[in-house]
Amino acid sequence: MTQNHVSGMEASAISVLKRAVELDHSGRFQESLVCYQEGIQLLIDTMKAVKDDSKRGHYREKIKSYMDRAEQIKVNVNQMKEDGKYHEQIRIAEDATGYSYESLFKPYVSSLLTEVWVQDPYIRHTHQLYNFLRYCEMLLKAPCKVKKIHLLTSQDEADSSQQSSALAGLKESLSAQGVTLDLQYSSTIHDREIRFDNGWIIKIGRGLDYFKKPKGRFSIGYCDYDLRQCQETNVHIFQAKHTKTL
Repeated sequence: MTQNHVSGMEASAISVLKRAVELDHSGRFQESLVCYQEGIQLLIDTMKAVKDDSKRGHYREKIKSYMDRAEQIKVNVNQMKEDGKYHEQIRIAEDATGYSYESLFKPYVSSLLTEVWVQDPYIRHTHQLYNFLRYCEMLLKAPCKVKKIHLLTSQDEADSSQQSSALAGLKESLSAQGVTLDLQYSSTIHDREIRFDNGWIIKIGRGLDYFKKPKGRFSIGYCDYDLRQCQETNVHIFQAKHTKTL
């Protein structure tokens, strides 16, 4: 392995661990755990690649320090979950980037996840329907085995045919992937909420529709939603021992 390769791994580890510490300090513990785990693994890979004993010793100390902190966070988070007191808040600032569905939901999508409940009154217009499609695609790509997705939304009174047709197409497409889409409509819902059967509850002020319209079809962020600017909103994350149907 070349020196440039080792330096690249070390730089990546530093970047990820710096992000872990920032998230840790801001109280976003579940996200920080993911970054700690990724950064620690990068440091271990770097340590294995160097031959200098003093550098290896330095890496060992750093790895132990980060592992101890990650374990402490894990214990505290598990205790808060057990007590039903876990609550995390993420503020997405106006024009912020880096909040694709993959990035936002990654810490909460575990291998135990099999069923998802989405309550969002605004899965009606074309861009909102595409948002829900992207969300379903995220679940399919994640390291979990989702078998059923429930959607509770309101009906588009102006053009219900487009909404019905789009959701029927998505239901058929999901079925081909071995996933059932349970679709229900309500004329009275207002709150937006996503529940996972692994206990996580995510409430986004704007629901899934927190992305800004791109400036053009060939502008950065049109395809990659981590680069898409967001509208200001708050995300609240809770943990419940039992996830009830909506």
